Amino acid sequence: MNNLFIPYRLKNLELKNRVVMPPMCQYSVDLKDGIATDWHYVHYVSRAIGGTGLIIVEMTDVEPDGRISDNDLGLWSDEQIPALKKIVDAVHAHGAKIGIQIAHAGRKAEDAEVPVAPSAIAFDEGWKTPRALTTEEVKEMVAKFGRSVERAVRAGFDTIELHGAHGYLIHQFHSPLTNKREDEYGQDRTLFGREIIRAARANMPADMPLIMRVSAKEYVEGGYGIKESLEFVRAYREEGVDMFDVSSGGEGPIGASGKPGTHAGYQVPLAREIRDTLDIPVMAVGRLDDAVLANAVVGNEDADLVAVGRGMLRNPYWAIEAESILRQPSTAPKQYAGGF
Repeated sequence: MNNLFIPYRLKNLELKNRVVMPPMCQYSVDLKDGIATDWHYVHYVSRAIGGTGLIIVEMTDVEPDGRISDNDLGLWSDEQIPALKKIVDAVHAHGAKIGIQIAHAGRKAEDAEVPVAPSAIAFDEGWKTPRALTTEEVKEMVAKFGRSVERAVRAGFDTIELHGAHGYLIHQFHSPLTNKREDEYGQDRTLFGREIIRAARANMPADMPLIMRVSAKEYVEGGYGIKESLEFVRAYREEGVDMFDVSSGGEGPIGASGKPGTHAGYQVPLAREIRDTLDIPVMAVGRLDDAVLANAVVGNEDADLVAVGRGMLRNPYWAIEAESILRQPSTAPKQYAGGF
């Protein structure tokens, strides 16, 4: 039976265990230039020392106005590559693998003077009303994703994750709540995501896995559920996604019913349904900080990998502590062995 510390392989990505640090924004870029800082270096490398199998660098954006805030990371310029490569090299030196999440916030770009989106619909009251992208601007946005992926490959990352969840730009295109376009990108709401996947694959080695984060369920009236997400996940798989990071929500105010996040493992059934229905690898995420629960997700074949977010914000050594809790052989660095 698989457990949290059985190695895992996806294409050329070989992981020593099933523990993933998911992308979590640090809002810690100092000069608003999108370049990683010493904070990012310590933040990510400490999780590699702490035994994490795969670290995914936070949402990193394809243009300045694609960031949630001006203090977020970017990969729209070659000048942003060296600081990321320094992190990649150090993470590798401590035995972990590392990916990066490439994204655009769309209408949720809080510091953009005028955010862009599929349609001119604000996220909520108090948010800026975005400008709808023209058809040509959408095509150029696809190219920007491709160029950012190419820079990530040059920086040495082991895998790429596209952010198609949480109400950001790709999600905005495939949601009926936010895409009211009349051009080809409205007639086929998966077209934007599918073209980005093609652009990513064109700029990646063939044996490098491509991961995509998706919101498998929306929690607002008129939003989609698992039935619809299975269809767009199928379309994205056919374009070249190798694994789905299964989350939910993020597109608008949470409805009174179905409020997410109220119990441990609340998104695991969504990951399981996508895995079983489409026979594709998935990553589970969401309130999986308890080592016993995280281990059960893998052991019960609900998911192939388990992402631990808040738990790793509290404890960079979550993985080696989980080894102790689960009575697995310790891989703690010799300097810390006495603590485990």
